[in-house]
Amino acid sequence: MLESQLHLKTQKELPRDETSVNASLLIRAGFIEKLTAGVYNFLPLGLRVLNNIESIIREEMIQMKGEEILMASLHPKKNWQITKRWQQFNALFKTKSRFGQEYALGPTHEEVVTPLAQRLISSYRDLPLYLFQIQTKFRDEPRPKSGLLRGKEFIMKDLYSFHQNEKDLDEYYEKMKKSYQRIFKKCGLDAVITEASGGTFSRLSHEFQVLNPEGEDLIYYCSHCGFARNKEIAQSLKKCPQCSTPLQQKRGIEVGNIFKLKDKYSHPFGLKFLDKDGKEQNVLMGCYGIGVSRLVGVIPEVHHDEKGMIWPETIAPYLIHLLYLKTGQNDQDKKTKEQADRLYQMMQKKNRSVLYDDRENISNGEKLVEADLIGLPYRVIMSAKTLKNKMVEFKERKKKKAEMISERDFDKILKSK
Repeated sequence: MLESQLHLKTQKELPRDETSVNASLLIRAGFIEKLTAGVYNFLPLGLRVLNNIESIIREEMIQMKGEEILMASLHPKKNWQITKRWQQFNALFKTKSRFGQEYALGPTHEEVVTPLAQRLISSYRDLPLYLFQIQTKFRDEPRPKSGLLRGKEFIMKDLYSFHQNEKDLDEYYEKMKKSYQRIFKKCGLDAVITEASGGTFSRLSHEFQVLNPEGEDLIYYCSHCGFARNKEIAQSLKKCPQCSTPLQQKRGIEVGNIFKLKDKYSHPFGLKFLDKDGKEQNVLMGCYGIGVSRLVGVIPEVHHDEKGMIWPETIAPYLIHLLYLKTGQNDQDKKTKEQADRLYQMMQKKNRSVLYDDRENISNGEKLVEADLIGLPYRVIMSAKTLKNKMVEFKERKKKKAEMISERDFDKILKSK
């Protein structure tokens, strides 16, 4: 992508009304735009990050035998009345049409997926069933804050599993724990599996927490064996129940959660199946959520320095940032530009993911500052110095120093990534 053709507007100053690291960096770098409190627009670079995260999640969910669907965001009031959550769900966005019908803007989809599953399940032969979607959700947060970490509108992956017995549910639940760990690892995050309350349907659920000083959640964490429990159910726990090591209080950012719903929703909707003996049984359910747009915020919260963001290779909007730097001498600059253009074309032919800062009306200093702010994994500079030595200046964003290498060595590095 030529940066001269990308409508990218970066900001030098921090946004006045944003205190979180993720919102400040993403807005300054032109990845997102704030529409109103808790609502953000994704711009070209931000959307590429979002799409890369979705691809990682989608690939993993398909490996977990998930079938992708897309459910409606506008939910009839009656579905939420059946589960008694029309009044109980405090953050539920409610709206009324001009004809008098009442609806909810979906914050989650148990009230929709359960009756949908009734059309697909009648016998034990139809089980297990795994349905997932990646979709926009809505929650009427009273005080949206922390940028993309807590908003009124957000993108979520939710998978719902349907089983004929608890053994099958338990086995899939444990497989999903491992699947989630793989997803977060691919996104450049170390997520701690944390015990949390299971609400009214099971003793425990599990959250996936990324340890960070700016996290909203407080957890009790064992540095020896990795055990973690949310403070809400810790009950003044001081020592690890697994290894007796003194627990530490840590701040965490929740990036995903999994629940054994059992028959919490299948019972009120009458979701049943005929077992092998011809007897009617309640279908048992599990649900598994990941905050997709939240991850776009969590990653820069974890991976940044004083200059800007440091994107992991797997989800960066582009892998390489190619910069053409000028001297002010027309003949010299023309030759440098020709070499930079040639390198860009070569990378394009080899399907390298590259953003080329070919802009003529931007100073060298501005280009370098913007490159650090945007934070692509690799920066390559073509200048009079590199032209003279028949080299390229190569720098990994996460490292302090750049190095001069040959184009051949540069190509070898790219092949290994």
